[in-house]
Amino acid sequence: MNKKLIGGVTAVLAGIGLYRLISARQHDKAPAAGQWTTADMPDLTGKVIIVTGGNSGIGFEAAKEFARKGATTILACRSMNKAGAALTELKAELPDAAAEIMQLDLASLDSVRQFAAAFQARYDRLDVLVNNAGIMMVPYGTTADGFERQLGTNHLGHFALTGLLFDLLVRTPGARVVTVSSAAHHRGSMDFDNLMYENGEGYTPMGAYGRSKLANLLFTYELQRRFAALGTDVRATAAHPGISQTNLMGHMADRWYYKPVLLAAPLFLQSAAMGALPTLRAAVDPAAQGGEYFGPDGPGERGGYPVIVESSEDAHNEADVRRLWEVSEELTGVRFGELAGVNGR
Repeated sequence: MNKKLIGGVTAVLAGIGLYRLISARQHDKAPAAGQWTTADMPDLTGKVIIVTGGNSGIGFEAAKEFARKGATTILACRSMNKAGAALTELKAELPDAAAEIMQLDLASLDSVRQFAAAFQARYDRLDVLVNNAGIMMVPYGTTADGFERQLGTNHLGHFALTGLLFDLLVRTPGARVVTVSSAAHHRGSMDFDNLMYENGEGYTPMGAYGRSKLANLLFTYELQRRFAALGTDVRATAAHPGISQTNLMGHMADRWYYKPVLLAAPLFLQSAAMGALPTLRAAVDPAAQGGEYFGPDGPGERGGYPVIVESSEDAHNEADVRRLWEVSEELTGVRFGELAGVNGR
């Protein structure tokens, strides 16, 4: 790799280190009065919660806290080996936890349908669906159904899953759908003439990731509008974790320039447990309203305790909201039961 890239990586690491010194490790400080933590979570006994990608990172931390508060918690994961290891770790800390694993590959609509059918055969309620699983900045590729991988996994898989579980959500009083986005949505844009970067045309890992995270918010806001139009008390919320220590960039682990970043990560990244707080608040805070977006309260929303944050202007583009919903239905073949009849503005 050339000297310019090496210098760039070094400069980024130095800048991040300086930021961490200036911010005085804010995310490691004890919470101040009024800052929301897991201590503010209500008792969840009797609740049933699904966390996609619950085997690692913020998904695992969220699943653990749901289980700690008494919820029956389903870790919906692509790799059953990794899911099994995660469940073992969770049970080691919480031996009496009502937690289990189920297979779900969001990059396959067949897998999504199989999961939804299996879940509904076993449970008659769903209090919280946490659409957490995702991939980040991967090379161009397609899912089992021919979708660009990041949009297909991060948005379309969750769109289909939510639609297939919609009837169960509506039957569960006070249910919620929490979709995990990212600050990277500010760098995303919707291009419906080349939504999938056909044959890699115009594809960049960050551009596609930003688009998928923008889609998560467009989906959340439209889902909440449709819930409200139906008069149901189901709420759609969203969250982002800031910059946290997870394995989202694991596909880069064999690249030499990623190794120093990985080694330095504890110096400038907040823990996955801190990164999970916005998701947890969006999922269980009784005061959280439909359409609210939670993120960290620290500088640049990089870390800290969860508060309501603002999304980009593009996330509220009504033309894009409508078009994305229509395209998502066409691509997945999933319509949201009664929601399919809610249209117009």
